[in-house]
Amino acid sequence: MSQGPLSGVRIVEFAGIGPGPFCGMLLSDLGADVVRIDRPGDGRPGRAADVMSRGRRSIGLNLKDPKDVEVALQLLEKADGLIEGFRPGVMERNGLGPDEVLKRNPKLVYGRMTGWGQTGALSQSAGHDLNYIAITGALHAMGDGDGRPRPPLNLVGDYGGGALYLAMGLLAGILSVKNGGKGQVVDVAMSDGAASRATMFYGMKAMGIWPDGREANMLDGGAHFYDTYETKDGKWVAIGSIEPQFYALLREKAGLTAAEWDAQMDKSKWPDLKAKLMDVFKTKTRDEWCGIMEATDICFAPVLSMTEAPKYKHNTDRQTFVEIEGVVQPAPAPRFSATPGAIQRRPAGPGEHTAEILKDWGVARG
Repeated sequence: MSQGPLSGVRIVEFAGIGPGPFCGMLLSDLGADVVRIDRPGDGRPGRAADVMSRGRRSIGLNLKDPKDVEVALQLLEKADGLIEGFRPGVMERNGLGPDEVLKRNPKLVYGRMTGWGQTGALSQSAGHDLNYIAITGALHAMGDGDGRPRPPLNLVGDYGGGALYLAMGLLAGILSVKNGGKGQVVDVAMSDGAASRATMFYGMKAMGIWPDGREANMLDGGAHFYDTYETKDGKWVAIGSIEPQFYALLREKAGLTAAEWDAQMDKSKWPDLKAKLMDVFKTKTRDEWCGIMEATDICFAPVLSMTEAPKYKHNTDRQTFVEIEGVVQPAPAPRFSATPGAIQRRPAGPGEHTAEILKDWGVARG
């Protein structure tokens, strides 16, 4: 029996890339029995470095074969939730659309995740994270004030607006079923999720306190007290001294005694103060600034690389990263006091657990 708050929950994941597998990983880390349907493989174990595939078992099915489609339907009869990330219509053409599946299992929560959603003018178009966040206003707000919008890592649309919203939607649907409700379809569009994540900024814009530009606001790099700065050794630090008491401490620790620094919230002064603060941070190395500012209320942190981050003391204190078979990877999150999650198993290769899954789930293969 797996551990975690989702122990006993069964999920069928149709193999995909990016946010779909990430959602499956999240649910598995929290204890769900997640079975991934792959194209038939040779049954060999997966690569330890394929960390987003961790925790799940894999069954090899050819969804062009009616017999294997029937196996998939039998698995779904016994599942609580489904994850699929194909273009609209693909599952229907395979005989695995919501109408067919919910007829077999009326309590199933059918999770569909695409970039644009199941409906809308762009629903049949290809896209990537950058495109999905471009239509929400989020991408326009990121980048240099005098330059082009900058592509962020695909954490905003794919993983934040997609995988996390799908996980939340599946769990909300499963909870509804357990409270007497019916199974249903959860339509997750990464563009919808990215727009939802920008709610605060739309509110600030409506209040007239967020100009519709780049590097012109408190949280987009416009403010001198909320940005990253290069240090003497070519490394970087991040400060977020928004509140007056935190800004006062920044001034104290950085030696910003002149009266000009009193104008914290005067936007007209931000460019000049930022240029001066750039010069200040270049007077010391990153480690020297850590010795002065770390673990204070300045809201300071060193900007760490992915090589450095797992070795950082706060992260080691909390065991934020773990090492499995020589591969360093983020540990399960969030944390539960009574039912902690765990990485259930190494990454699986396509079809590695076919016979085991059929037996455990009580499914007969024709």
